[in-house]
Amino acid sequence: MAKGGRHSRSSPCRRSSTCTLVLSMLLMLSLVLLMLLALGIVSLPINNASDSPNAVDLNTVLKASTDRGEESGGERKQWTEIISWEPRAFVYHNFLSKDECEYLIELAKPNMVKSTVVDSATGQSKDSRVRTSSGTFLRRGRDKIIRNIEKRIADFTFMPVEHGEGLQILHYEVGQKYEPHYDYFLDEFNTKNGGQRIATVLMYLSDVEEGGETVFPSAKGNFSAVPWWNELSECGKKGLSVKPKMGDALLFWSMKPDATLDPSSLHGGCPIIKGNKWSSTKWIRVNHYNA
Repeated sequence: MAKGGRHSRSSPCRRSSTCTLVLSMLLMLSLVLLMLLALGIVSLPINNASDSPNAVDLNTVLKASTDRGEESGGERKQWTEIISWEPRAFVYHNFLSKDECEYLIELAKPNMVKSTVVDSATGQSKDSRVRTSSGTFLRRGRDKIIRNIEKRIADFTFMPVEHGEGLQILHYEVGQKYEPHYDYFLDEFNTKNGGQRIATVLMYLSDVEEGGETVFPSAKGNFSAVPWWNELSECGKKGLSVKPKMGDALLFWSMKPDATLDPSSLHGGCPIIKGNKWSSTKWIRVNHYNA
């Protein structure tokens, strides 16, 4: 019994010594770390909110474009920018090559006619003052180049190729425009084939010297804070605007993730002030579209 008592009395002493040693080592490490921080040899990672991309603070969009958009060795870099969350809008820079842009323009030129709008009552095309461009349609899957572009669109949007309408090629000359409108339909007639339009991919086939922005007047954001504000036309300053650049593709969603229509997707094409504008539009449906 006496033996057991001696062992029992010595255990707390050993535990106390171990605890004291561990605490001393931690204290020494803390002092060393504080000294290194004071001397600037090491630094702690700090997440500054001003450094984090924010779709509402559009200053970050141009900064990212400037940092990553430089060409090296003649190669056109590709990347995607978040432009807005209301509506959900993204720009895929250099989505099309220069050759693809020129190919679509040359393919469309012989068949260009005055652009029309869809009559919500009959589903037929009709002339309208709100749209003054000229255009034509290229059948889905028409040739290998178009099939490659449509496959790329499917990869970008995560929507099947079969849900897309044919490519529409548009040409705007000085003074021509497209007033703000929705791409979704408010009638049942136009949704019989493929259902509602869920998204739009607008591809810019040429640069524009002045004007021709795609403007979202109902989008949410501090638009006057963007670095390119002074480069916009008066029309472009009426909302969130994307300047046309050859090869870039603008994707925006006409429906919210809960499948309701998104009124913030209201958009228009600003008048051309100098130069001319070529673009290609791909409308994407909720379901399979019989092209």
